Amino acid sequence: MDYPKLKTIIEGLLFMAGDEGLNKRQLADILEIDADLASDLVYDLQRDLEREGRGVQIAEVAASYRLTTHPDHAPYFERMAYTPTRSQLSQAALETLSIVAYRQPITRIAIEEIRGVKSDRAIQSLVSKDLIEEVGRAEAIGRPILYGTTKSFLDYFGLPSIRELPEPGNVDLDDALEEQTQLLFERLDGRQMTIEEIKE
Repeated sequence: MDYPKLKTIIEGLLFMAGDEGLNKRQLADILEIDADLASDLVYDLQRDLEREGRGVQIAEVAASYRLTTHPDHAPYFERMAYTPTRSQLSQAALETLSIVAYRQPITRIAIEEIRGVKSDRAIQSLVSKDLIEEVGRAEAIGRPILYGTTKSFLDYFGLPSIRELPEPGNVDLDDALEEQTQLLFERLDGRQMTIEEIKE
């Protein structure tokens, strides 16, 4: 089996897949090989790209592999896009998102109790950006909506799973909210950009 050729094919497939990426089962089906071999080839290609100091690399996000830019080059891509990454989310939206991320599933009322202010607009903004979604209904009067994060949230912050969120050290509620928000800010500031985002 021609492993070098398979790796170049995988690189092309991941480029074509863009933001969606491909998981090992999808790669295995396309290449007609074993899923574990597909996974091994991806990790081998990942090491090749790192060793050669290439401008793109492979990231694993939500169990899928995708091509991303090198995080050290992020300032140049931000200039290319003309829009600083942080401006895409307001402070209110990021605070709300951090509450949902760390305390999901959670209702709007619970979010507002933590923030101390109305959060309708922030929640609507996050839903429209596909960062949070309805994940069920609470067993309470009126059956309020429960919110949780989406796969797009994992993509946006470059997280393999929700378990990979940075752990805040504080236990005080106000301090914890501030720290959780800052942790997300830092994650957002250093996140990798995908081929699709550069095209935009």
